[in-house]
Amino acid sequence: MATLSAPISACPACSVTPAAQALATAPQVGQVLLSLPTIHCAGCISAVERGLNAAPGVRSARVNLTLKRVSIDAAPGVTATDLIAALDALGYEAHELDAGTLSATATDRAGRDLLMRLAVAGFAMMNVMLLSVAVWSGATDATRDLFHWVSAAIALPTIAFSAQPFFRNAFTALRAGRLNMDVPISLAIGLAGAMSLYETMQHGQHAYFDAALSLTFFLLAGRWLDHRTRAVARSAAQELAALEVPRAIRLTAEGEETVAIADLAAGDILRVRPGARVPVDGVVTEGQTEIDRSLLTGETLPVFAMPGMALNAGEINLTGPISLRVIAAGRDSSLHRLADLVAMAEIAKNRYTSLADRAARIYAPGVHLLAAVALAVWWAISGDLRLALNIAVAVLIITCPCALGLAVPAVTTAASGRLFRRGMLIKHGTALERLAEVDTVVFDKTGTLTLGMPQATNLADHPREVTAIALALAEASSHPLAQALARAARAAGLRPASLNGLKEVPGYGIEGIWAGQVVRLGRAEWLGAAPGAMTAAWLRIGDAAPLAFTFADTPRPGARQAIAALKAQGMAVHLISGDSAGPVAALAAELGLDHWQAGALPADKADFIAELTAQGHRVLMVGDGLNDTAALAGAHVSISPASALDAARVASDIVLMGTDLSPLPDAVVTARSATRRIRENFAIAAGYNLIAVPVALLGFATPLAAALAMSVSSITVSLNALRVR
Repeated sequence: MATLSAPISACPACSVTPAAQALATAPQVGQVLLSLPTIHCAGCISAVERGLNAAPGVRSARVNLTLKRVSIDAAPGVTATDLIAALDALGYEAHELDAGTLSATATDRAGRDLLMRLAVAGFAMMNVMLLSVAVWSGATDATRDLFHWVSAAIALPTIAFSAQPFFRNAFTALRAGRLNMDVPISLAIGLAGAMSLYETMQHGQHAYFDAALSLTFFLLAGRWLDHRTRAVARSAAQELAALEVPRAIRLTAEGEETVAIADLAAGDILRVRPGARVPVDGVVTEGQTEIDRSLLTGETLPVFAMPGMALNAGEINLTGPISLRVIAAGRDSSLHRLADLVAMAEIAKNRYTSLADRAARIYAPGVHLLAAVALAVWWAISGDLRLALNIAVAVLIITCPCALGLAVPAVTTAASGRLFRRGMLIKHGTALERLAEVDTVVFDKTGTLTLGMPQATNLADHPREVTAIALALAEASSHPLAQALARAARAAGLRPASLNGLKEVPGYGIEGIWAGQVVRLGRAEWLGAAPGAMTAAWLRIGDAAPLAFTFADTPRPGARQAIAALKAQGMAVHLISGDSAGPVAALAAELGLDHWQAGALPADKADFIAELTAQGHRVLMVGDGLNDTAALAGAHVSISPASALDAARVASDIVLMGTDLSPLPDAVVTARSATRRIRENFAIAAGYNLIAVPVALLGFATPLAAALAMSVSSITVSLNALRVR
C-alpha cells in the first residue's frame, strides 16, 4: 500500500524507515494502492470495482489490469486491512503495495518513454534522409520545395515529441537561472528546425531537417544508454525499511492485542512467536529459543536466547515463543540506526562527480559564447542576418555534445556487457570509474569469502551406528548444523536409526529415545560438554560422554586466486567478520590474508571503512549480509554476491551473479580499461571540436555538414568504447 499524498523528507532514512509504521496505520485519506496478482480478465475488473465501491468508506475504485493493481479513493479511517478483507470475501488475493514497487514502476516507465522517443526520432530521421538524397541529387524549384515541405511535415512534429526531455530540462534550468548541457542542445535542435522552416518558406536551396533529427536521435541514444546503466539502482535504505515489522502483539491484563509499532512504549511486554521477526529492541523476560542474528553479525548459525538476553529489531525468532520487554521501538531501534548509517553513506556517494559531469560544467557556457560570437561577427562583417544565423546554427550543431554525451554511457554499456558475461552486474552509473581507483579491498567472511553453508568435517571419526543416531535426530530439526549433518550422513550412504519420542527443546537441540536410552543432539552446554574452538553439534547417548560433530564453512571457488590476483595488482586486502576469532583466523591463514578482524558489529565495519577512507585509501567492500549494508554504502565502491540479502545487494554497486570470486580481479582490470576509454573519448570529442569549431566559425560548414561531422564523432566514440577489455 502507498499513500500518494505522503510528504517527502529531505533525509532518506527519515523518509523510508517509518514505512512499516505507515503500513500499520494505513493512509488516513487519499489513494490506497493494492496489488491484485490473481485478476486476469474484464470480469475480474468489474467484480473488484463493484465490490470495493460497495464497501463502507470507499469513494471510488479503479483497476489497472496491465499492472494488476487497484487504486482506491478511501475516506479517513478506512485501512488497507479492511479493503484486503473485502477483496478476500470476493475471492481475490490482495496485498499492500509498497512505495519501492511504485518507484521501480516509475523508473521502468521513464525508460520506456525514452526508448519510444528514440524509436520515433530514428524512424523520422531515416525517412527525411531519403528525401534529402533527392535534393542532394539535383532536385530544383517546385520539386525541391515539395521535398522540403514533406520533410518539414515529418520533422517538426517528431522534434516536438522526441526532443521533449531536452526542452523540459533546459526550461527548468533557465527558470532556475542556470545553464546545463540541455540548453545548447535545445537551442541547436530548435534553431535547426526553425532555420529549415524559414529556408523552406523562402524557397531556399538548403533545409536542415535531417540535421535536426540526427541531433535528436543521437542525443536520445546517449540519454537512453545512460538511463539503462542507472535504472537498476534503488536506495538500500528503502530495503532496510522493508524489514521493519509494522505490528506487534502486546500482552495486557486482558490478554493479547495487535498494535502498531508507533503505539508501543518502553516497558511494554510483547509476544514474539516462532518464525516471527523481532519488532523492537528489547530484553527477553520469558521463554527460551534460538535467534537468527544475521542482521547484526552476518553469521548463519543461530544463538541461544534466554531471559535477560537483549534482542534487536529485525532478528528472527526460530524455535520457541518468548516474551520481550520493549527498550526501543520505531525511530529509536537498532534497525533505524542502521538505516541512518546507510542513508548518510548513500548521500555521500551521490556527491561523487563523474568525469562527464565535470566536463559539462564548462561546456554549456562555452558553446553559447562561441555561437553568440559567430552571429555577431558575421552579421557585422556581411550585414546578412540570414548568413550569420546559418553560421551560428552550424556552430551550435557542430559543438552539440553528442560525442560528449556518449563518451561515458557508451563505454559503461560496453564494459557492463563484458562484465555481465563474466558473471558481474553493474548497478551504479559511476561504479566503473570508482572501481578503477581502488587501492584497498575489504572482505566479509560468511557468505562472501565462504559459501555460508556448514560442512561436516569429522563424520568418518564416529562409528556408523552413532552417526545413524545423529542422523535420525538431525533430520527432525531445522537448525543449519543439523541440516548440514543430515546432508553429509545421507551422502555417506547412512540410514537413520529408529527413534521414538522425538522432541525439540527450543534453544538447546533435539532429543529422542533409542534402545531405551535418551539421546540428544544440540548445544555443548545442554549436553555437559566444554565448547571448543571449532563449530560443533554434540551428541549424547544415555550417560555416555558427549561426542562432537565438527563443521567448517567452505571457501568460495576462486577465493584464494582472487585474493592472490588482487595482491599482485598492488592492493591491500583485509578480512573483517562478526564471527569469533578462531574461524576467522583459520580462514585468513587458508586464503593467505595477513590483515583480519573478528567480532565486528555493523557499526564497527562502517567505522573501519571510514578510517581507511580518512587515511586516503579508496576502498572496495565485498559483503553479503544486512550487517554489511552500512559498510557497503560507505565504501568508495562495493560488491555483493547474488546470494546476499536484498538490502546488501541494493547497497552495493556491483552484484556477483555466480559463486566464483575469480572475476573480481578481472573487474578491476576492466574498470581501469573503461576509465582509459572514457578519457580517450573525451580526447576524441575535444579534438573533434578543436578542428570542427574553427571550420564552422570561419563559415566553411553548413548546418548539414555540421550534422554529418557530429555524427562521425559520435560513431567514432561508440567504436572506441568497444575496445574495452
